Amino acid sequence: MATLTTNANKAFLPEEAGALIIKPVEEASAAIAVASNVSTGANFFRIPTVNTDPAAAWTGEGEEIDISDMTLGEASTGFNKIAGLTIISVELAEDATPEAATMVGNGLARDIARKVDSAFFGAQGTDTNQPKGLEDQTTGTVDAGTAFTGIDPFTEAQFQAEAQGSTITAWVANPADALALAKVKEGTGSNRNLLQPDPTAPSRRIVNGIPLTVSTAVTPGTVWGIPADAAYVVIRKNVTLDVDRSAFFTSDLVAVKSTMRVGFVFPQPLAIQKISLTV
Repeated sequence: MATLTTNANKAFLPEEAGALIIKPVEEASAAIAVASNVSTGANFFRIPTVNTDPAAAWTGEGEEIDISDMTLGEASTGFNKIAGLTIISVELAEDATPEAATMVGNGLARDIARKVDSAFFGAQGTDTNQPKGLEDQTTGTVDAGTAFTGIDPFTEAQFQAEAQGSTITAWVANPADALALAKVKEGTGSNRNLLQPDPTAPSRRIVNGIPLTVSTAVTPGTVWGIPADAAYVVIRKNVTLDVDRSAFFTSDLVAVKSTMRVGFVFPQPLAIQKISLTV
């Protein structure tokens, strides 16, 4: 007796997609780790900004108080789609163990994380499919000279961010620069390394009390000082992970596709500090 089966498109529910795609991306992406994160179901995301505070003035008793206005602005973003596609065997697709599902999801998630970081720390260039990144913003700048030799550029960056009313919460460097920083002492004659271990997380390093994150997406010769309130990674809720057998019906293969919509918002670009070596 023959049994006829139909292979319609399948999609994991949002709860499953969260465990397979969103969580691994969050763990792998430096951009998501150092910026403020927002998840939304809207088509557009806005952050109101205060450009000018209302003015106060010394006023005599019984005199009229001068009226002043607050100047408001807005930072906003739409969403750009990032998608990944991989092919697996039917045997793996039908394996119900968590390891099999994680293997498929993490493979797509790692590449999504790389693409998100590349866009966040880079420039849009001619690829208008991706959002504008840090290199497209007018940020604060610090000249570190021809080599990283001490802590002064980081101190300068911190004070420049504070002058903008913000506080740097993370440094992000290319692995090559992080290695160079690991060999630097705090100052001439000092035996104390510029990079210090974090007592709360032994594998993490800190500079001037601020954790250092490493990402290959950062241009060599650049260290970003990022206040979390000056940079946002916004992810739409409708993340999908679709499984389809129909495209490869004759070969017992299954297509696995993931799509995510991401946007970046930089409400205080001048608070973000770019420490650069002189080329």
